[in-house]
Amino acid sequence: MKSLSRHLPDLPLALLLGLLAVAAPAQAQAQEFRAGFVNTDRVFREANTARAAQAKLEQEFSRREKDLIELGNTLKTATEKFEREAPTLAESQRAARQRQLVDQDRDFQRKRREFQEDLSVRKNEELSQVLERANKVVKQVAESEKYDVILQEAVYINPKHDITDKVIKALNAAASTSAKDAAK
Repeated sequence: MKSLSRHLPDLPLALLLGLLAVAAPAQAQAQEFRAGFVNTDRVFREANTARAAQAKLEQEFSRREKDLIELGNTLKTATEKFEREAPTLAESQRAARQRQLVDQDRDFQRKRREFQEDLSVRKNEELSQVLERANKVVKQVAESEKYDVILQEAVYINPKHDITDKVIKALNAAASTSAKDAAK
């Protein structure tokens, strides 16, 4: 402080300290604030881990889906047959077949609902794992490139702030490294 006061002899020490106190925050504010954006929808569509999760779900649920489609087709065929034959059937036969079709439809709807619920639960589990990995990668990119904030949703983003490609590449690289380590 004494060396500064020699250069500015007319200013009292208190005023000089006040000026320094004001100048320090102004200098800190002059540092660049870095913001980035990650499009999580793109990460879920394009990252290898997301694609692998989707493939895993398709494999896990394909048999049940196929069975549901077959059951639905069988029910549709039986309903069409009933509609064609209903005018020629006796009242008791018509009522019995109609009850049978209603029961089959109820069973089909229940199985379809259970399938959708199970698929939704598993999809959420898989996507949460992908999101967890992606968030770790986002944090690594943010720290290594000195970002102050990374947003995942925004009304508008200038494309120069979009780091989605970097995140996808880093996520894919991390996934290949993990796969290679698991193969050893």
